[in-house]
Amino acid sequence: MSTTQDLVNALKSELRAAGVTYADLADALGMSESSVKRVFAKSDMPLSRIDEMLRVLKMDFAELARKVADAQPLDQRRRQARRDLAVEMTKEYAFSDAECIKYLAQLDRLGIIELRPLNRYRLKLAKGFRWLPHGPVMTYFREHVAADYLSGGFDGEGELIMLVHGEITPSLAASLVERLRRVGQDFAQAHLADQRLPDEQRTPYTLLVGMRTWLFAAFRDLKRVPPA
Repeated sequence: MSTTQDLVNALKSELRAAGVTYADLADALGMSESSVKRVFAKSDMPLSRIDEMLRVLKMDFAELARKVADAQPLDQRRRQARRDLAVEMTKEYAFSDAECIKYLAQLDRLGIIELRPLNRYRLKLAKGFRWLPHGPVMTYFREHVAADYLSGGFDGEGELIMLVHGEITPSLAASLVERLRRVGQDFAQAHLADQRLPDEQRTPYTLLVGMRTWLFAAFRDLKRVPPA
């Protein structure tokens, strides 16, 4: 079954659990009930439509993705659980079993993971969770990660770096931010789907998306009237 089909099935379950009928959903989305039924009948709706329905349910994509993962067949969940053993981490990284368990316990106390028996764990944060402005994750990234990430040539297969500067209206900026957020969700959805593939068929990528009101400091210092 395709991941999109899994998402649609999970969405149907959430609508039923919330007592939201197709008629209710159609009214909230400004669609006819028959159109809503056709969308579900295809079971291949675009991510933008899924986002609209999640807003009606007051859910985010990460919650829905977790429900899809929890609904996987038992044997598939067992394979995933075996991969999540702490001993597998010690094969990949240069620390001992005791150090690994200590780090997992710290992550559990922080609420980032749920530590389970036999040192298995479940990630409690979404892949694309939003950082607090000037919070600990953003600060750590700025101080310890950004330089290492940006030191690459971004010229490998499936790699890209670009910077575009311009003056646009705030409303258009908000629209672009929403589109960029959906790109991040697409990446997270692809990650979820590809977890079914063997390790040797997957390559680690990191998507960094940023958009802010900004003027390069060297230009800002040359302004006759300092910007607000």
